[in-house]
Amino acid sequence: MTTVPAATDRTVTAERRELGLFLRSRRERIRPDEVGFAPGGRRRTPGLRREEVALLAGVGVTWYTWLEQGRDINVSSQVLDAIATALRFDRQERIHLYRLAGSRSGPAPGACSALPPSAQKTLDAVSPYPAVVLNKRYDILAFNEAYCRVVIDLEKVPVEDRNLLWLNFVSDEWNCTFVDGESTRHHMVAAFRAASADHLGDPLWQDLIQSLLRISPYFTELWERYDVAAPSTRTKMLEIDGFGILKMDPINLWLSPAGPLRATVYTALDDETEAKLRQIVDAPSAKPAFRHS
Repeated sequence: MTTVPAATDRTVTAERRELGLFLRSRRERIRPDEVGFAPGGRRRTPGLRREEVALLAGVGVTWYTWLEQGRDINVSSQVLDAIATALRFDRQERIHLYRLAGSRSGPAPGACSALPPSAQKTLDAVSPYPAVVLNKRYDILAFNEAYCRVVIDLEKVPVEDRNLLWLNFVSDEWNCTFVDGESTRHHMVAAFRAASADHLGDPLWQDLIQSLLRISPYFTELWERYDVAAPSTRTKMLEIDGFGILKMDPINLWLSPAGPLRATVYTALDDETEAKLRQIVDAPSAKPAFRHS
């Protein structure tokens, strides 16, 4: 991150000091276990450590520390949004963050990436259908128990790895096998490339792309095709040991007009799949013996 000389204007200095205090207060209200960090260890202050916020936001620890100390450093709207997401800001908190940082950008009406409070209730209500909330970068922002049982157990995935694109090319902990997995991954990469056109200078997007290029030759192969596509609504065929094939019909629900968040609900395409879903999701204790993809 680029630093600039300390500001001499008292208003700016006061705003930066207020910004640092605001960030610290928001950081201290979040329990480590709420965002996937171990609650143990000696902590001098409640809530998250600075390095944990930096990790969740995808920014440097030193840079975030300077920001919280009130130093006058340059900060982009993309980074502000990443910090707001890491600290679970609601819309008003995001607006306040942008004002204190002196940014003229900010969440546009109806396009805020903060998750509506009712989203989790909606996901839970559609069980036994697996459901997940994604942003355009394929970050997983919310999910229901059915998704954990049928697709992949996100409770066991560290928060920083909860990205559907990343998991598709890196993780081997899937509960199911996609019958047409190659086509599914191809389409996902094409949709991701199409969405990335609006984020060419965004360090969070670029970091994800570069990490995938380093670790996954298959992602590299698909990425270098330069194919583009819209988010998929094609029928998904999932195979689970002991249950056979599940035919799933996904539906995308946009959570705000022209907004970046969508809830994808995987509904049963036939009665047989419906019955299998209820068996898997309503199991009272141990989960079925799933096949890893």
